[in-house]
Amino acid sequence: MSGRRQVGHGWKPGTPGRACDGNRWAHFVGGDRGSFTAELAAGLPALLLLLLAGLTAVNAVSTQASCLHTAREVALAAARGADSADGERAAPPGAEVSVAVDGDRVQATVRAPVRALGGQLPKITVVATAVAAVEPGADEGRW
Repeated sequence: MSGRRQVGHGWKPGTPGRACDGNRWAHFVGGDRGSFTAELAAGLPALLLLLLAGLTAVNAVSTQASCLHTAREVALAAARGADSADGERAAPPGAEVSVAVDGDRVQATVRAPVRALGGQLPKITVVATAVAAVEPGADEGRW
């Protein structure tokens, strides 16, 4: 028997490297016991970090869209000579709205902080700007 397997003979109980307790899968899982738990313990924090980063990105995009909407409303209101407080109501919480008039153009800029979902991380600031042409006959003293 120089390393060759004999045809017609099955596994013999007590043969080295073979399961002898009737469990034919025992030789596959013998050294891997608990590896799933270790991989889960290592991978779960990374998965949660990716989830928090994704949710923060969605929050930032939503805030950016809200800032853009507010900037458009404020720029159009200022271009008509109306009070820009109506447009500022749509601003996200903590947003700063500024209006600048340059000749025949009105530029509205909205800056809003986005809180990272971790709480301990620094805030991200999103900015949106809209420009509108001043309408003829608009009251220029209200900006």
